[in-house]
Amino acid sequence: MFFSKSFNPTTDIPSLAGRVFLITGGNAGIGYTTCQHLARHGAKVYLGARSEERGKAAVERLKSEGLGPENGEVIFHPLDLSDPRKAKESGERFIQVETRLDGLILNAALTSSPYLKSVDGVQDVMMVNHIGHFVLTRTLLPLLKRTAAEPGSDVRIVAVSSAAHAFVSNVHFRNLDDINKDYNDAMIPQLTRYGLSKLANVLFIKELQKRLNAENCPIIALSLHPGSVDTEGTQNGANDANIVVRVVFNALRVAFFADPSKGSYTTVFAAAAPAVRADPDKYKGAYLEPVAKIGKPSADATNAALATELWETTEKILVDIGV
Repeated sequence: MFFSKSFNPTTDIPSLAGRVFLITGGNAGIGYTTCQHLARHGAKVYLGARSEERGKAAVERLKSEGLGPENGEVIFHPLDLSDPRKAKESGERFIQVETRLDGLILNAALTSSPYLKSVDGVQDVMMVNHIGHFVLTRTLLPLLKRTAAEPGSDVRIVAVSSAAHAFVSNVHFRNLDDINKDYNDAMIPQLTRYGLSKLANVLFIKELQKRLNAENCPIIALSLHPGSVDTEGTQNGANDANIVVRVVFNALRVAFFADPSKGSYTTVFAAAAPAVRADPDKYKGAYLEPVAKIGKPSADATNAALATELWETTEKILVDIGV
């Protein structure tokens, strides 16, 4: 909730000139300010968003607010995570226009939503927050690996999770029914479903890092809790709760939540801070908390068997969908 001054992107990130990043959900909140921090250090940043109108408006706003001192570049990249076919197409389109990818930041998230299923019969929060990102990462992994093989490279995959991953416990990911659990008996079902998807983010990164390590691939994969940040998503976070919960939640949000610029500090650290590459064994597969500190995720989030189960079930679901 509270942010220290232990890391500041303005002073603690080197020049990122020549490096390429893709950020999902880059048109608002901490995704937007992550784009801003990286571009101001000279990076070429692709801003992934589903809405072309909002995505391009965000690019223009970033330009108008200034990309100095190093004047990187921000480019809109169409990305729809709600449909795995479209997520794959987005990744393939990226490979057609870029020859390298130094950082993939999985930031987009569906938070405030009634219980709905996608056209493929998958709970929409899990589809957007986990499965769509799984497909995008899988599609871009060959490019990430090629970049990582270049001398002097520093390639990272970062998933923006949340402390909400601990809202669920004794979880299983054996099949689609587990993925689609509605948690209607919870005090705030939509936040609990969101928590399930954020647990999936942490487990995905841990399993991904295990597989990269097995290939002796130097890519560093991390997940993180950005802190309590006052974004549109958190503002809508308790919409389906009773009036008492909404009033208390909004009072706490106004009093204690950080603005999105500071809320993106841990994401920027994970994606670009030299300290991460300087100590890869410390950070590979790690879960970070604000600001830029190794955190301790929930017991389920450290369950290696559960991480493998999630990966394998996700692959089975995608086979059934035909992706």
